[in-house]
Amino acid sequence: MIKKCYFFAGLIVSVAFITLGFTSKESEKNSWFYVGEDEEIICTVPTQDESQYVNLELPYTGKSYTGFKQAIAIRESQGQYKLVNSFGYMGKYQFGMSALRSIGIKSKVEFLNSPRLQEKAFKALLSINKAQLAAEIEKFEGKIINGVKITESGILAAAHLGGAGSVKSYLNSNGRRKFKDGFGTSMKSYFKLFGGYDTSHIIANMNAKVKLN
Repeated sequence: MIKKCYFFAGLIVSVAFITLGFTSKESEKNSWFYVGEDEEIICTVPTQDESQYVNLELPYTGKSYTGFKQAIAIRESQGQYKLVNSFGYMGKYQFGMSALRSIGIKSKVEFLNSPRLQEKAFKALLSINKAQLAAEIEKFEGKIINGVKITESGILAAAHLGGAGSVKSYLNSNGRRKFKDGFGTSMKSYFKLFGGYDTSHIIANMNAKVKLN
């Protein structure tokens, strides 16, 4: 009888101990990681397959027109639509007001606050530069000047940097008439950095304008 009492007493103590082990405690709140009373923490962990998949596929635009635009944007402004540099050049692709006026944009505020307008401006100015440099594109594309292969996209990028006139001088002098912008960026570097992109669908148009609507 005594042994049975010891057995049941031990069983009760064991159950009580296990139950207390699973009793919830008030969560500790640290000053560096505070969650309010009305908030909750939601987290996820990778599945076995996800944890084993290391080489993620990132968007790749390659040498497409989209790749060309993004490469120019990163070089010019790190892709910031509202950036204005110390020389007054504005937006994702860094245009001056004189260039913008030539394609029908007159408001600096409207331009800086409209990504869509900036994308249209970029394409319109490419069309103008392509028309102005049509002879140079035909004559020099594929040639090597100062160790760099000349391509249509490189010519358009260089015109974006220094204007069509500077590109003509550089190419027709076989690279002897060099050009650098206010930050010391050379035209040669633009021929090299932005060569080989597909800008074939850009229509040469000396009178390209941006429709504001």
